[in-house]
Amino acid sequence: MTVDEILERAFDLRGTPPTTRKTYTYCIHLFERFVGRDVTTLGRQQVEQFLLHLVRERQLSASSHNVYAAALRFLYDAALDRPEVMLRVPRRKQPTRLAVVLSATQIVQLLCAIPSIAVRTVLLLAYGAGLRVSEACALRVEDIDSGSMLLHVHNGKRGRERYVMLSPRLLAALRAYWRVRRPAGPALFPGRGHGTLHRASIARAVRRAARQVGIDKHVTTHTLRHCFATDLLEQGVDLRTVQVLLGHASLSSTTRYLHISTARVQRIASPLDRLPMTRSSPATPR
Repeated sequence: MTVDEILERAFDLRGTPPTTRKTYTYCIHLFERFVGRDVTTLGRQQVEQFLLHLVRERQLSASSHNVYAAALRFLYDAALDRPEVMLRVPRRKQPTRLAVVLSATQIVQLLCAIPSIAVRTVLLLAYGAGLRVSEACALRVEDIDSGSMLLHVHNGKRGRERYVMLSPRLLAALRAYWRVRRPAGPALFPGRGHGTLHRASIARAVRRAARQVGIDKHVTTHTLRHCFATDLLEQGVDLRTVQVLLGHASLSSTTRYLHISTARVQRIASPLDRLPMTRSSPATPR
């Protein structure tokens, strides 16, 4: 069996999502080209040489580097049943950075600069319902329940399903999109061929729009989802509810938004301001 056949078998047995299959296959093919040999016969030394190459020559970020390590771990652990190859191969530590969020004015400017109604509607789903772009692109017409004002997300991360709210303004935007495009099949956002709208084209549109309106932050397709989560927390929505709406398996994934919810920070009283003020108090101006 070829490496691709071995991978396909392991992917099918585990129900690996299409995006993960594509990413892992790409990483493993790059590893093959680097070593120039059959990767099924290689060991720890060649894996470490490749990972060091990614750090020293290609200077990949910790998060990108860890994707390659995960792909190789899948290859040797799951596909080839050789877990000893990746035993104790460390994950690179990733610096904790705050997610980028935009002001209300910047969000309006960004959305208005998107010329494609399909791309703009996908981004409205990200901001108005907290959907991942991949989840929005995979929506079907039947997933819109205007009677209950809910969206049914089928293709969540790791196959998880959930319901999210459907706001009146988002429903109006979806209906406006429908009147213009009238998609023929079940997919709400069909792409070329048999697939759906591609995430890469949405990412390019977001980058162009951000440059056009002069937003100097690192804006991505995920930014509006960050804005959704932060806005809910600033409204006082509890963390567990935000977790469910975002489709996070772990609450720890949701807590990162507590660090960027500035309104929550501004509402908190400092312990210093709660001290009794007397003439002898160290906090009293002299």
